[in-house]
Amino acid sequence: MMFPARVLSGMRPTGSLHIGHYHGALKNWVKLQDEMPCFFFAADWHALTTHYETPEVMATSVWEMLVDWFAAGVDPTRSTVFIQSRVPEHAELFLLLSMATPLGWLERVPTYKDQIERIKDRDLATYGFLGYPLMQAADILIYRATRVPVGEDQVPHIEMTREIARRFNHIFGAEPDFEIKAKAAVKKLGAKRGKIYSQLRTRYQEQGEADALDQGHALLAEAASLSLGDRERLFGYLEGSRRVILVEPAAALTETPKLPGLDGQKMSKSYGNAVLMREDPKVLTEKIRKMPTDPARVRRTDPGDPELCPVWQLHLVYSNDETRRWVVQGCKSAGIGCLECKQPVIDAMLREQEPWRERAQPYLDDPSLLRSIVADGCDRARQTAQETMRDVREAMGLNYA
Repeated sequence: MMFPARVLSGMRPTGSLHIGHYHGALKNWVKLQDEMPCFFFAADWHALTTHYETPEVMATSVWEMLVDWFAAGVDPTRSTVFIQSRVPEHAELFLLLSMATPLGWLERVPTYKDQIERIKDRDLATYGFLGYPLMQAADILIYRATRVPVGEDQVPHIEMTREIARRFNHIFGAEPDFEIKAKAAVKKLGAKRGKIYSQLRTRYQEQGEADALDQGHALLAEAASLSLGDRERLFGYLEGSRRVILVEPAAALTETPKLPGLDGQKMSKSYGNAVLMREDPKVLTEKIRKMPTDPARVRRTDPGDPELCPVWQLHLVYSNDETRRWVVQGCKSAGIGCLECKQPVIDAMLREQEPWRERAQPYLDDPSLLRSIVADGCDRARQTAQETMRDVREAMGLNYA
């Protein structure tokens, strides 16, 4: 890769998070931060695209969400955690990308069409809502992220981000005397490496050998003495394109377990069916005990079918194979009651949440600690964003005195 491997992901601030957020995203974030540099951000500008009329709830929502991130195990010493609006370069790149992004690209995004049809209680006929996929692209591209963990429904957003990066590089990567500068950069590789690079370029462009492209990328990655400008030129020259200014990210599909809400529907605080990550133990216990089960089990002696019971989906996440076998046998034979079936889930959820509450407590006791950590993350994120914007402004001819 021309740029180092880097992960970017974010969430709209919705206040305290529920267990679906943990198993659907945060659990994966915690794993990724051990594998490569990660940037995780609170997408407060994105929240305004659908809730611009209630900005007063933003501050509380952001800080509550960030406490849950750290409670889940996101480590600010290993990951850069920041707030979108504290890095104004996001807005600048969003603006500059909008100058050359076709309107039809935004209108065809599946989630845009779906939400316009589905959400009737909010004003979505705004430029901000139409443009949110482009803002999302700017969020990714400004950090030159190589991997973006998403669910399957978000893959079209990543594909559009790749198209936007490709279009930008094609339009603005055409610098004067590009080939002359690229050939000069080849000489800077040294005689041996320069010769290998030229051979790999020929094999890829004339013979279509994909492994030659991979070898060329690896060769350039090892050339530590190259300037960023020369590196961009050589990557573009290798691929038969122009300067690579913005990186095309890859979607990293995450396995999202099917975690139902308390009523069997998708878990959401807006539905009133969620179990919070730091739920009071007594409240958690009562919520699970009241969950509906297989409607065929009217009486304790009626046999049931776990596949028709929302609680079974929780067993798939929280129970081991032995417990699941016990549930299947006991439910189908009416050997156990629904409250008995729910108890292992309650016990497992309480064990899971205990360390979350412990890790959250220091930030609840001293809110200034949380704000200080996030301020440092915002500074680090902004430094990286400024590097990208320097190259973007130069490519677009905006670096004149």
